[in-house]
Amino acid sequence: MIRFAGRVWRIIWQAQDVLRPASAPEGRFHHSNQTAVYTSLSEQGCATAIARYLAPNDGPREIVQLEVEAEQIFDLRHEPAVRIVWQDLRAKGAAAPTWEFSDAARRLGAQGMLYASRSRPDLTHLVVFNPHIILRETARKGWS
Repeated sequence: MIRFAGRVWRIIWQAQDVLRPASAPEGRFHHSNQTAVYTSLSEQGCATAIARYLAPNDGPREIVQLEVEAEQIFDLRHEPAVRIVWQDLRAKGAAAPTWEFSDAARRLGAQGMLYASRSRPDLTHLVVFNPHIILRETARKGWS
């Protein structure tokens, strides 16, 4: 595990609590009522990550800049297995293989995980397991 301190960005619904965990019951790195806040190390990374989930009639969103300071981050940026399209496997009833990584990181006491974008491996994302401990909002603006 590594120490990580720096800026991250998160796209949220307008006026949403920026520290609110993902509302979907399952995601790339969460399941079974686990907490996860998905962020990116760049604004471009946010736009890339959310593209799959955008719908034509979505309401207004904001992009929020956060400061992170964490002592124990699992670094999976060079692990290609986390870039799998997990939704296809879930649709067939299988567990998402990405959960093995996040479950292991949680068992080891990680505060979150760094990982490469599925569609743009040159971009990095950070999923945080306990946002109230390590995230602090620093800026907010409209996004579309």
